[in-house]
Amino acid sequence: MKKIVLMGRSECGKTTLTQALKGEKISYHKTQYVNNFDVIIDTPGEYAETKSLGYALAMYSYEADVVGLLLSAIEPYSLYPPCITPLANREVIGIVTKIDHKNANPKRAETWLRLAGCKKIFFISAKEGVGISDILEYLKEEGDVMPWEKEVQGRADDNH
Repeated sequence: MKKIVLMGRSECGKTTLTQALKGEKISYHKTQYVNNFDVIIDTPGEYAETKSLGYALAMYSYEADVVGLLLSAIEPYSLYPPCITPLANREVIGIVTKIDHKNANPKRAETWLRLAGCKKIFFISAKEGVGISDILEYLKEEGDVMPWEKEVQGRADDNH
């Protein structure tokens, strides 16, 4: 599976998405430092919000195959400047979070991510599980077997 680094403002949903992608129970906790898991790098929002810490994001992007720029559908503004994605020498995808929130405006968030340069955009609600399998499928490499495929494969083996 391709490794992804998740970047975005504080409280945009990076840790919640990390938990959902790993199949864990969703529970809020503030990310205090970079969590480098097998296929996910979860970064603190302060790294994207503070110029002097932003250099660390550039360094961690080299450890990933894909950069995921997260933008909450309830954000009043975008943290990302126009045409920023060419600065990464990795594939950059946009991820619109909190699409289930009553004040969500996913179309506005998508527009801002496209202005930043993201060509591929995912819409997710980690709490509802919406869009999680789409991201996992996107990160899947040839030969990877996803957890839900193992269940189907196991049932097929039991029938023979």
